[in-house]
Amino acid sequence: MPALISGRSAHRGYRHEAVFYRGDREFLDLVGPFIRDGVDARQPVMVAVIGARIAALRTELGTAAQGVEFVDMSELGRNPARIIPAWREFLDRHRSAGPVRGVGEPIWAGRRAAELQECQLHEALLNMAIAPSTPFWLLCPYDRAGLDAAVIEEAARSHPVIVEPRIYRGSTVYGGSHHAAELFGRELPPPAEPVRRLMVDPAAGHHVSDWVRRWAEASGVQRRRAAGLAAAVRTVTQATEAHTGHSQMLQLWQQGADLICELHDSTPVGDPMIGRRLPGQDNSRGRALSAAHQACDLVQVRSNARGTTVRVHTWL
Repeated sequence: MPALISGRSAHRGYRHEAVFYRGDREFLDLVGPFIRDGVDARQPVMVAVIGARIAALRTELGTAAQGVEFVDMSELGRNPARIIPAWREFLDRHRSAGPVRGVGEPIWAGRRAAELQECQLHEALLNMAIAPSTPFWLLCPYDRAGLDAAVIEEAARSHPVIVEPRIYRGSTVYGGSHHAAELFGRELPPPAEPVRRLMVDPAAGHHVSDWVRRWAEASGVQRRRAAGLAAAVRTVTQATEAHTGHSQMLQLWQQGADLICELHDSTPVGDPMIGRRLPGQDNSRGRALSAAHQACDLVQVRSNARGTTVRVHTWL
């Protein structure tokens, strides 16, 4: 493995690095020593990968695995907007511990297109979410054997450093915070017809949850999930109304096994991190979005000069 990701020396600032590997053996050869070195140096280590990777790492690390906090990324990262708050909570818990390490693999073969979009935004936002002075070393593995070349290319834009077997290099296409802002400002794919469209003004806002709940139940969503979706959409609607005072367009449609509710208002949001902060660190609109991220299968937020779009997905 590259010498610059092995060894027990303390890192003084934030390091966000992509690891490109092929198959299980290269994954273990690159990531295993990085984790073991952190454990040996008594650095807190959190590893967020899917269950099969956790099992392989436990076997590879042996007794060193006892010093690792493992998190199943298929649960934590089911909605990728939950990942940054989890890393921030981990860092806060170990604030006085000195250098800490992490491994996070939010992208794996088979993720839905919308999930992939949000994972890529998440990776770009990680460059804004952690202060440069934070002694946090984060590796983000990508499996070349299972992912499209376009996904690997995008990873190079969101990570300043690329790690491969016997190679450690700076990314020549790294985009930093500018790239994160560009992704946050992109338009989402257009709705798939037929679409039900409703204008939501302050006088009609209280009807939103009824509209969404009835539509979701009629589409086959179990009653409790439909109620949770309706509550989340209503909370976001009310928080947006309080901030902007403007009417919003509510659109409802189904695309395959994906039930989609979308809210759009004409007021831009200049903060790509909205809804991804810890409790108490965001405004009321951000708190409403954070609650939706926790309650719903997937929430996408995009904003540009044309306004702000919040798209909530429910998997059927």
